[in-house]
Amino acid sequence: MKKAKVAGTTPQIEQLEEGKTYAWCTCGKSENQPWCNGAHKGSEFTPKIFKEEESKTAALCMCKQTKNPPYCDGSHANL
Repeated sequence: MKKAKVAGTTPQIEQLEEGKTYAWCTCGKSENQPWCNGAHKGSEFTPKIFKEEESKTAALCMCKQTKNPPYCDGSHANL
């Protein structure tokens, strides 16, 4: 599998709402980071769709190398 484009080297802090469904960008090409805008079309990438179980502040991965998508796991430190 191809590696995603690095969209940033620090996590994006977002307020996530309980019960809301999100589409996290996996390709790194979205102009609406960290969210998908369809820029992956024609590639092997698809967005990570997830429904938040509780309202919270979360650090979302921007380097697209996390082992725990969509959340940052510190992988950007190894770029």
